[in-house]
Amino acid sequence: MSRVFVTLPLPPPGVDMLKDRFEVTMMEAEGMVANYAVGYNNVDVAAATRRGVLVTNTPGVLTDATADLAFALILAVARRIVEADKFLRDGKFKGWKADLLLGTDVYGRVLGIIGFGRIGQAVARRGLGFNMSVLYSDARRATPEVESELRAQYVPLDELLRKADYVTIHADLNDQTRHMIGERELKLMGPEHYLINAARGPIVDEKALVRALKEGWIKGAGLDVYEREPKTEPGLTDCWNAVLLPHLGSATVTARAAMAETAAKNLIAAVDGQTPPNLVNPEALAVKR
Repeated sequence: MSRVFVTLPLPPPGVDMLKDRFEVTMMEAEGMVANYAVGYNNVDVAAATRRGVLVTNTPGVLTDATADLAFALILAVARRIVEADKFLRDGKFKGWKADLLLGTDVYGRVLGIIGFGRIGQAVARRGLGFNMSVLYSDARRATPEVESELRAQYVPLDELLRKADYVTIHADLNDQTRHMIGERELKLMGPEHYLINAARGPIVDEKALVRALKEGWIKGAGLDVYEREPKTEPGLTDCWNAVLLPHLGSATVTARAAMAETAAKNLIAAVDGQTPPNLVNPEALAVKR
């Protein structure tokens, strides 16, 4: 029986599919080859390709879960949900007041989306439900049909940062996007705007973001990812105007199960000598052969 090494515990049905076919050994560590995520910046793809190692990911199945979370961060930071919850639990709620924990409207505001792939477009659909104007910036412009369906306007990044009330990041992490949002970009946003990041932490210069939150360059931030996970930039957790989550973008039972199943299907296809359905480095096939 062939043996499979799984680098972190996976939920069913994915791991059950593997156990039906292979002798499975599971370890608690970050994985390679059949990556259990849509992003694969945790894998040295170039090195894998040189050695003929196939790398796969799990796109599509986590789109809605991640888009839901991004929009939850928008609502949470705008309406001060986490801060208000703590206020009540700490026994500080003594009755209704006209100026108690005032937040910012979301309905009818401008939503700026950086990275307009599957997840970015899913967030745009949610924005339409709140009657938001949608601006987007991406290395590649969407088709006219997608722009029409989502009532989305393509604009340069600087214009998006200046105009959007809520800037939400859904770009891949690569050499072009690393620190895409730094001091200059945060100051372009202005003191009434919010930054949301449910993509990859290093897209944002976290040191500059802490200054932006503390000095009022922007109004607030909602973060699910960090530059040096699981560590956060000193001072970030002191920022009352930030909602901070521990990388929960795809953390629903349905999404995580589908991710495990997709990863298992990718691995089974490779072992059977087929091209995996979610292969990210097809160049490795030539090396492998």
